[in-house]
Amino acid sequence: MSLKIYVDRLSQPSRAILIFCKLNGIEFEEVNIDLSKGQHRTPEYQEVNIMKQVPAIVHDTFKLFESHAILRYLASAFPETADHWYPKDLQKRANVECVLDWHHSNLRRGSAGYVFNTILAPAFGLPLNPQAAAEGKKLLSASLATIDTYWLQKDGSFLLGNSQPSLADLSLVCEIMQLEV
Repeated sequence: MSLKIYVDRLSQPSRAILIFCKLNGIEFEEVNIDLSKGQHRTPEYQEVNIMKQVPAIVHDTFKLFESHAILRYLASAFPETADHWYPKDLQKRANVECVLDWHHSNLRRGSAGYVFNTILAPAFGLPLNPQAAAEGKKLLSASLATIDTYWLQKDGSFLLGNSQPSLADLSLVCEIMQLEV
């Protein structure tokens, strides 16, 4: 089976997929899609992902985009993947799903809005937007507080009180690491 992963390492979701594959010994070919050069808008890349975003994968003939869907797929498609990443137990899995859904609506929106509008916009030929940055920072601060007061309020070292990381931990940590920019 051949697996191609289309990424830009500037992208938090791209990094999460690369890290997941490396941690789980999943062999893949990395295909760099330079967002700052508009490579995600080429007709060739549109054949891979009609939405023109990264990350995306092609696994044999199967194409998939959206980072959380890709992570779920990889955890299920490669049986050597440890259960803690995406538990088979339906209630544990539902809890991971809950964090993943919350991530995109909250932490991702705040982090991306803040970082893009304070630092990255000029790399894409766009002006900085202080108002959008302030809105992103507000949502980001609220999201970080929610992680601290809700998602980490159990005995384990990881989200949901787990003793080992899940797909949710990986997605959130890559998002938070983006703040180092």
